[in-house]
Amino acid sequence: MKAVVDRKKLFNPLGSDTLEARRIIKGDSTNIFNLNNVKYQWANSLYRVMMGNFWIPEKIDLTSDKNDYVNLTDEERDAYDGILSFLIFLDSIQTNNVPNVSDHITAPEVNLILSIQTYQEAIHSQSYQYIIESILPKEKRNLIYDKWRDDKVLFERNKYIAEIYQEFIDKPSDKTFARVLIADYLLEAIYFYNGFNFFYLLASRNKMMGTSDIIRLINRDELSHVVLFQHTMKEILNENPGFFDEEEICSLFREAVEQEINWTNHIIGNRVLGITTETTEAYTKWLANERLRSLGMKPIYEGFNRNPYKHLDRFADTEGEGHVKANFFEGSVTSYNMSSSVDGWDEL
Repeated sequence: MKAVVDRKKLFNPLGSDTLEARRIIKGDSTNIFNLNNVKYQWANSLYRVMMGNFWIPEKIDLTSDKNDYVNLTDEERDAYDGILSFLIFLDSIQTNNVPNVSDHITAPEVNLILSIQTYQEAIHSQSYQYIIESILPKEKRNLIYDKWRDDKVLFERNKYIAEIYQEFIDKPSDKTFARVLIADYLLEAIYFYNGFNFFYLLASRNKMMGTSDIIRLINRDELSHVVLFQHTMKEILNENPGFFDEEEICSLFREAVEQEINWTNHIIGNRVLGITTETTEAYTKWLANERLRSLGMKPIYEGFNRNPYKHLDRFADTEGEGHVKANFFEGSVTSYNMSSSVDGWDEL
């Protein structure tokens, strides 16, 4: 069996594009995007959904948020700044790392949606720049980007995921590639959501409504990325039995959950109304169980079967004429659309 250490060839005239020969990894495709001949139909459906999710951050008015920011409590403002800094890191590293993953994916229809993901991560970075420029005072803006250098907890938080990515770049192998895919899934499926909930909590008190609207759009994109990695990992395991070590997946999940809880308690703790150390633990472990179920695995946190932030669903989703109602916490897309293309999710 060909090792994944070999990057796919850019020009491969001797490759085969038959559906029988196509593989997510270790295939021998010509890399031609023949979208009339697709093996993984979920990728075709997800492509249409992700293309329909196009949005522009500057269309959202942040004028009232600038006034709201000044009137936040010191604890809310510190959490706002810290979470924004962490989200900037997540989308920055994903923008840079997704092409490294795509270099070893040999199904053109999956490469196509990975390229859209890269673009969306870049849009998210632009969104954070727009938020910072519109809301934060000038003397504070660079501090947000550099916070990870000075905050030891945030540095360790960022270091954990970055080192897994870097290990694959430095020592590409089946093992390090499997770890990268698990880490990608953890980043998309676990790391964002305590931060997202903080912004929705502010919105529930009519604070930072423009920021919340942007976060909804980012949230929608990230959930499509969760679906992308769920399907990719399942297909790889189906075609390459034993490629993923279930014990390692659980180990990485436990470490990610612990880090997520520690970081959220560090930046929010019990200092913001509506969030406590107890709800942070309950939510993070509940979410991890849900994400494991989505991979066809058993939950690892017994008794954590309820979402303590269920009341924030309405801030993470939007209903209205022409919109698709979706369950935000189940890994589906939120319906906060700025485009007319909303078809495709029912097929996933």
